[in-house]
Amino acid sequence: MASKKRGLGRGLSALISDESQVDLFHDDVDKGSIINIDISMIEANEEQPRKDFEEKSLEELKESIIQHGVIQPLVVRKKGNKYQIITGERRWRASKAANLKKVPCIIKEIDDKEVIKLALIENLQREDLNPIEEAYAFKGLIEDYDLTQEEVAQSVGKSRSYIANTMRLLKLNKEIIDYIFAGKMSSGHGKALLGVKDNNRRLKIAKIVVENNLNVRETEKLVNNTKKKKARTKAKPVQKDPFIEEIEENLMRMLGTKVTLTTNKKGGKIEVEFYGNEDLDRIIELLTN
Repeated sequence: MASKKRGLGRGLSALISDESQVDLFHDDVDKGSIINIDISMIEANEEQPRKDFEEKSLEELKESIIQHGVIQPLVVRKKGNKYQIITGERRWRASKAANLKKVPCIIKEIDDKEVIKLALIENLQREDLNPIEEAYAFKGLIEDYDLTQEEVAQSVGKSRSYIANTMRLLKLNKEIIDYIFAGKMSSGHGKALLGVKDNNRRLKIAKIVVENNLNVRETEKLVNNTKKKKARTKAKPVQKDPFIEEIEENLMRMLGTKVTLTTNKKGGKIEVEFYGNEDLDRIIELLTN
């Protein structure tokens, strides 16, 4: 059920100038600005949007690096006595797995806000973030760096509604968020489940979706049916005529069980409940006597 790969849309130009793009990602970057740095002096960025790196993908990249080397340099910044990765964490991880001692890097002076932006954009451009990772990344840009949804949308080449709808996934139950993160259901399933306000009911539906491998359309139908059923349950009961209620109470006292009297233009009906054969015999005896 994992969601399909998505493109970046307007891409890097929505966030940084063409000149900056060349500095950071273009193959024609000035060779003199690329230096080899001891891999042990490089550390990952804790605010990196991607939390899950696919092992198979890393293994393939490692084999490529063993055969051809690191073709595209990492982009790093000086932080204390070490260097922090701005973009290229997958290359760094694969290089460590390939037992490289040094990796080519471009050193940039850049603030925290730009680091997060560029890390998010690189992942969106090269290998899609998990929908939940993406939602947390958008949330971090808004809350930690005081950006609006519109500014985030412009930065990553998405619509403002896309940003808002993706972040809404974080309002789901933790168990459902974990389902999406693990690829057991897509963001489309999550958005459908947001239509169920009760957390317990929503989680029950989510488990049905996962266990039965329901698609998004089937999930939407299940959610709609649940909402209709709930609406019927909550429907305000019709106020009965006091005279009818009095007859029901008299019959219930006489028969010792629940009695329902309904009327219509042509007459009506009396429903008498019984609980087992002995109870039925008792009621029949009372009626026949």
